[in-house]
Amino acid sequence: MRFSSSVLAFAATLSTASAAYKGFNYGAFFNNQVAKVLADFEYEFNAAKQLPGTNGEFTSARIYTMIQHGTTNTIIEAIQAAINTKTSLLLGLWASAGQANFNNEISTLKAATQQFGASFTDLVLGISVGSEDLYRNSVIGSQNNENPGTSPAELVNYIQQTRDAVKGTGLAGKPIGHVDTWTAFVNASNNAVISAVDFIGVDAYPYFQTTMANNIENGNDTFYAAFDATVAVSQGKPVWVTETGWPVTGDTRNLAVASAQNAKIYWDDVTCSLINANVNLFYYTLQDVQWGNPNPSFGLKPAGDLQQVNPLFDLTCPGSSA
Repeated sequence: MRFSSSVLAFAATLSTASAAYKGFNYGAFFNNQVAKVLADFEYEFNAAKQLPGTNGEFTSARIYTMIQHGTTNTIIEAIQAAINTKTSLLLGLWASAGQANFNNEISTLKAATQQFGASFTDLVLGISVGSEDLYRNSVIGSQNNENPGTSPAELVNYIQQTRDAVKGTGLAGKPIGHVDTWTAFVNASNNAVISAVDFIGVDAYPYFQTTMANNIENGNDTFYAAFDATVAVSQGKPVWVTETGWPVTGDTRNLAVASAQNAKIYWDDVTCSLINANVNLFYYTLQDVQWGNPNPSFGLKPAGDLQQVNPLFDLTCPGSSA
């Protein structure tokens, strides 16, 4: 197993650094497009904390939008669920639907701050302006038939709008960042976005890197090559891992085979190394099969009974006493 120099540098600070954030990504709706409501988010946030083998350390949640699915500007019910379950939050403002929609994201962010006050703002770890917008705006994104994204200039404008919106509120001083693929960050035409943020959130999936030798045996090297490349262009900004994982079911992509066995290998090699190095981490994902049949599926928890606690494979990291 290869550990990158970047991660080893993080690990060297373990004795003085505070514990890193550990959590999962949570969409606003199920695969059948039905909106998640309060009970759904509460179930997910509580289930994450109860995962055997993790010492109850997955207490954070990354969301992609402030808006309840199917509404114009209603506060997403994940906020109340986080307050009820004491789950810390990496907020997301969707930035690939134009200025009018972003206005609604900002107004909903302000409304949540006003309605919930410190019970909300004290849980906020940071705010991500956008998610993979630069990737969707790229040639690669177009080739993969992704929806339109956002230009670097537009994204910088949205970031400034967010800074202006949180001034004088309980969110003032919270780090503001952007989440994208590592390929977007290493593209020099996007450097203005890196300059505008406080942190970078990188999404890296060896499974999808089909132009490389992306078998599970190379998963660790492939991930850390992407992570190191992102750190190299980060302008000294902290790099958070906002999405990574290996699918438990799905099509074979080049040399990458989706299976619970391979997901376990990836968890041990990559996820556990990030945990040990105290890197802020949001794994993809806790459970993605409550409805529908996604291909690929990255969920740690199986389909069926939503109250099922046990994951599809052992989450105890090598050498851990969990």
